[in-house]
Amino acid sequence: MFKTYDPKKVLIALGSHQVTGYGEGTFVSIEPNGDGVSSKTGCDGEKVRALDPDDSVTITLTLLQNSPTIGWAQTRYEMDKSTGEGFFPVLIQDLKGGLICSASHAWIVNSPNREFGKETSERELKIETGRATMKGE
Repeated sequence: MFKTYDPKKVLIALGSHQVTGYGEGTFVSIEPNGDGVSSKTGCDGEKVRALDPDDSVTITLTLLQNSPTIGWAQTRYEMDKSTGEGFFPVLIQDLKGGLICSASHAWIVNSPNREFGKETSERELKIETGRATMKGE
């Protein structure tokens, strides 16, 4: 069985905003915040496991400096700072491979970084979520 990956088929929605202007290399990274399943082994060899209840993730988007998502994120971040109402759902989906990540509550962690030089650059945008669902490869 063959599968084909196409980065143009990875869709990222932040609320009703469709992310565009992905960076050149890795444009989305999803990192679980919890420890998953940890274990300890006693001196007699007995083992106990602990399930971390933290199902949240941190999403890092790498975007071109002129991506419309940068302005959207800045506006959303400022709204959150002034009203506390900056939550939005997030959906990351690979149309060739299914759902990657979704969460009903997410927020912009901070203003996107900014740098300027002779050539265009990329900007990183960090998003944290409440309980998230991750599936797929």
